[in-house]
Amino acid sequence: MNEFREEILEGARMRPKFTLELPVPADDAVRRLREGLDTPDLSASTIAAGHHTEFRVDEAERKIWSPRLEVRIEDDAGVSSLHGRFAPRPDVWTGFMFVYFLAWFAVVFGATLGYVQRVSDERAWGYWAVPTGLLIIVGIHAASFVGRRFAEDQMRDLRGKLDSVLSRQFGSEVGGEG
Repeated sequence: MNEFREEILEGARMRPKFTLELPVPADDAVRRLREGLDTPDLSASTIAAGHHTEFRVDEAERKIWSPRLEVRIEDDAGVSSLHGRFAPRPDVWTGFMFVYFLAWFAVVFGATLGYVQRVSDERAWGYWAVPTGLLIIVGIHAASFVGRRFAEDQMRDLRGKLDSVLSRQFGSEVGGEG
């Protein structure tokens, strides 16, 4: 039952994520991951800094809904955890979040204005902002869902690139997904 709930929640996320266990300390895992990225086909579509790595869709195939795969490696008592998250490009994500917060502002402001108007015995037209803002929020989540469906192949490709690097560099030592 808990797995089913997690699967539903994962499907509802705007930015899906996963975790893998690596059998070595984080610094060693980062070094091995970077060595695996040093190939002609991956060096143009990846960027690494510190314990963070980003896999990108090739520029020729990039669309507005194209994802990127952010990977972070953290130390965890002698072993390490690799945390991956699929996300849109920063400019797309910033636009989504701007509209999202603007919609929530409309909900809160409309509810407050409507309440003040009602208490003041005025016509409470401010309440109209509440369903409008909520519809915009639902629209944002629907757009995220549709964008993820369009980007499914690209997400699979990015995850495949990560998995191939991990299998080359760590073999079968990579632990289960969470």
